[in-house]
Formats: sequence, C-alpha cells, structure tokens
Amino acid sequence: MNNIDVISVGDIVTDAFIKLFDDKARTYEDHEGKWLAMQYGMKIPFDDAYIVEAVGNSSNASVAFARLGLKSGLIANVGGDQHGRDMIAALEKNKVDTTFIRVNSAKKSNYHYVLWYKSERTILIKHEDYNYHWPHIRSDEIPKWIYLSSISEHAIDFHDQISDWLDANPNVRLAFNPGTFQMKAGVERLKRIYARTEVLILNREEAVTVSGGDYNNLHDLLDRLHQLGPKMVVITDGPDGAYASDGNRRLKMPAYPDIAPPFERTGAGDAFTSTFVSAIIKGNDMEGALQWAPINSMTVVQKIGAQEGLLNEHHLEEYLKKAPDWYKPSDF
Repeated sequence: MNNIDVISVGDIVTDAFIKLFDDKARTYEDHEGKWLAMQYGMKIPFDDAYIVEAVGNSSNASVAFARLGLKSGLIANVGGDQHGRDMIAALEKNKVDTTFIRVNSAKKSNYHYVLWYKSERTILIKHEDYNYHWPHIRSDEIPKWIYLSSISEHAIDFHDQISDWLDANPNVRLAFNPGTFQMKAGVERLKRIYARTEVLILNREEAVTVSGGDYNNLHDLLDRLHQLGPKMVVITDGPDGAYASDGNRRLKMPAYPDIAPPFERTGAGDAFTSTFVSAIIKGNDMEGALQWAPINSMTVVQKIGAQEGLLNEHHLEEYLKKAPDWYKPSDF
C-alpha cells in the first residue's frame, strides 16, 4: 500500500444479471414514475444470465483508477462466504489492493439481482448489516485521495470516523459521489463530509435532492452545492453531457458520441465520476478532466456490467484523438 494514490470507500456486491426477452416484459408510466411489468404468477422465459463480481459504486471506481494507471485500494466489507472470496480475487485480478477489505466471517456478502430489460436495468438490492469500522492506516499507507461513494444505511455513523480521520490527515483530498442512503441521510448529517470535499459529482436529479435547488437552473444548483463546501462541483446530465464549476469558471461538456447503441447501462455514472477524478489526480485541470470522463462512460455501456468496458489511459487517449471538433468544453 506504499505511495497509494487513491483509496475508494463503499459497499461491494456481486451482481447477478438476468436478461429478459423484449417481448416478455413491458414498461409503463404513471404519476409515481416508470414501471417494469411482467405477467404475475407465470413461468417467464429469460434470455440469459451473467454473474459480475466485485461491483458497486466504489468498487467500480477502484477498478477504473487501477485501469488508468493509479495505485488503487478499496475499503469495504464482505462476508465469510465464497462470494466474498470471489470478490476479493476479482479485485486483485484488476490490480486493486485489498488490504483494507474486512471479512465478516459470520455474515453473508452483498448479492444483488439485476433485471436487464432492453438497455436498462432494475436492481433488486439487499445491503447486509455489517459493523463498519475505519481501518488503521499506517503513516506510510496514507493515500493522496479518498474516493467516497455508496454505503448502506447501516453505515451512517461510519462517516463520522471518516471525517475524524480526514481531520487528522489534512493533506488527503476527498472526492464524494453520494449514494442513495447518503443522500437520504441529508446534508446536515453529513455536513463534515461535504465541507471537506474537494470534488463533488452528482447527476442532475441528485443535485436537486442534495441542494434543494431548481432543476431547471444549473447555476442555482452549482451555487447551492458550492455553499456546502466542495471546491469543484460536477453535475452530469445523461445524453445532454455534464456541467462543472471550480468556483470561478463554469463549463458545459457534451457527451462523447456513441460508437454503437448502448448495450447495457450499468456503471456509466461510476465510469464518468472515477475517470474525472483520475484525471484530476493525474494533474489535469477541470477542462481536461471533462474531456476524459465521457469517453469511459461511453465505452462501459457497450459491455455487460460496470467494469468490462473501462479503458486504460492509452485507449482513452486514442478515443480523444478521434473525437469530433465539437467535443470540447465551453463556458456557460
């Protein structure tokens, strides 16, 4: 773990993908949102199934960091079962240091089911109730960055331990990509985390949830998010690209053109976020990071799962060289 660049922090899971036939399900919308529907009480054929190990927001990021040439580690929990052992092995295969993964011998590992319909997915989740503890990190193991993302609702108090450690190590920089339960906990409960954040990345809907701002006013959203403490704020907006602010300059970045229609969208957000942070860690400015991030997001959706499509730096730069002239950030 010496000279580690970034340690990611968050839950880790095995995803079991179940690919549905297009004609065996349907979607519809009502006042509560969009729904996936299948015949009730029937035996429904499915197309195929795939097991993808060692995923989750922070785990996906840790693999992206390693793929881009950074020394990457992960703080996470697994159970004392075969799924846990397989996840650790998968991370090590991807050159992620697993020193700080805690094995909970009496508990199960997180295991989710992903209903894959057309290019979208609906995920059935269950977070195991681990006893979260910040590990002892020796002085020669202290990373340059911490990347924090989705953790179970059982781990809210764990954020206080993270904040205490960050206070004791002021030179460590923090990137934060809040997960569902972290957003549910609210800004006040996690105000120390937001105040300490160097780079905050959210999608547009999440930015509204966290800030309470106006969905249709990106400047309002960015202003409100900066007021929480982050030095750099990025708001992603799906096919409409992304917006970023460092407190002085505000940029809009278009999406990289798809090389083919998206195959499966899992991990697109994680790929964008971790690639943006990778670029910053490697010394790029906000403009350069915005050019990197959409490329990895585009290639991930061409593969099954959140990690197979992640690029190394050489291949990412090749895509950048082939980008159309309009693929660049502009002030807004």
